Amino acid sequence: MRLAIVAVTLLLAAGSAAGTEHSVTLPDDHVYGTLTPGPGAEVTRNRCAVCHSTDYIVMQPGGDARQWQGVVTKMIKVFGAPIDDDEARTIVEYLGSAYGPPK
Repeated sequence: MRLAIVAVTLLLAAGSAAGTEHSVTLPDDHVYGTLTPGPGAEVTRNRCAVCHSTDYIVMQPGGDARQWQGVVTKMIKVFGAPIDDDEARTIVEYLGSAYGPPK
C-alpha cells in the first residue's frame, strides 16, 4: 500500500514538473451584475470584485448608508477584504446612493 502511494505521488510530481500549462477562459460577466454608474462605482467594482461578483451587490435589498457600512465592515473584518478606510467610505457612499432604500 505504501509503495502504491509513493508511486502515485511520484507520477503526480513528474507530471507537474513537465511544465504543462493550462489556462481557463472565464465567461463574460452577465449584464445583470453591471453596477449603476456614479461616483464610486469604479472603486466599488475594483475592490469588491476581488472576492465576489458584482451580482452579489446588485441582488442585495436596498439599504441606506448605515446598512451598507455594516456590510462593508463585515467584508473587511470577517472576510479580510483588502479595502482601506478611504475606499470603504467611497464604497459606502456609492452603495447608499446607488443601491439605497426603494423610493
